[in-house]
Amino acid sequence: MTGAWRPMRKDDLAAVAAIADRVHAAYPEDPEVFAERLRLWPRGCWVFEKDGALIAYVLSHPALAFAPPSLNTLLGALPDCPTTYYIHDLALLPETRGQGAGSVIVGILLEGAAQAGCPNVSLVAVNESAGFWTRHGFATVSDPALDAKLRSYDDDARFMVRALP
Repeated sequence: MTGAWRPMRKDDLAAVAAIADRVHAAYPEDPEVFAERLRLWPRGCWVFEKDGALIAYVLSHPALAFAPPSLNTLLGALPDCPTTYYIHDLALLPETRGQGAGSVIVGILLEGAAQAGCPNVSLVAVNESAGFWTRHGFATVSDPALDAKLRSYDDDARFMVRALP
C-alpha cells in the first residue's frame, strides 16, 4: 500500500466532497455534513493521501446505539453519554480498493472507539460493502425500528455492529 491515512483538515473538505460525489453518488450529502462531523469529532475524521492527492476518507464519531443519523442530516451535537461509535462514511476511490487501506483505517477506528469508551462500533453498510465489514468482525443486526431509515439509503442497506472487548 502506498500512501497513508492522516487526520482530516478543514482544507481537505472540498476533496472529501468530490470523493463522496464519485463513490456515493446514490447517497448524496451536503458539504456541511462533512464539515460538521469534522468540527464535532476531528479525531474520527481521516483522509488517505497518495502523491499529494486525497483518494479516500472516513467520518466517524460517538453516537447512540441503534440510532444512526439519517442520510444528509446535521447532528447539532454529539451525545453526552454515547453508547456506540458510529462509522458514518468510509469512501475509497476505485483505484484505492484492494490495497489494504480500508483494513488499516478500520483498525484505527476500532482503537479510537475503544479510547472513546464505546462498547461497540456500528454503521450502515451500503454499496455492497457488507462483505468487507463482515471480514472485519461486524455482523448484520435486524431491528424493525430501523427498517424505514435503512430503506432511505436503498433496499440493500444493512445496519451492522461489532462489539469491542
